[in-house]
Amino acid sequence: QVRIVESGGGLVQPGGSLRLSCAASGLISDFYAMSWFRQAPGKEPEGVSCISNHDGTTYYADSVKGRFTLSRDKNTDTAWLQMNILKPEDTGVYYCAVERIATMSCLRPSNMDYWGKGTLVTVSS
Repeated sequence: QVRIVESGGGLVQPGGSLRLSCAASGLISDFYAMSWFRQAPGKEPEGVSCISNHDGTTYYADSVKGRFTLSRDKNTDTAWLQMNILKPEDTGVYYCAVERIATMSCLRPSNMDYWGKGTLVTVSS
């Protein structure tokens, strides 16, 4: 059984930083992608970033390029989303998800096979 657990959310002031973690267990293949999505109140989920576990290829939404960095540890099936220069519009519940076979569409919610329960990020003064 696959389990996805996020951690690291919280309250931060604009311009600050947070680091989110995503730990997966029960994955069989190494060819998955690990993705982060966020959902603000009243809005649709938005793909933030994703990474291919096999070769480390990363993708970012235009809204976070240059501010967020996604990395992973192949040995522990863990990924970290470093979020810098946070803005109020980054506020939302951040979900980690896994696409069993990594594709270039790993920022599409409909492509994901497994989801975590989310962690809340609030950017406010």
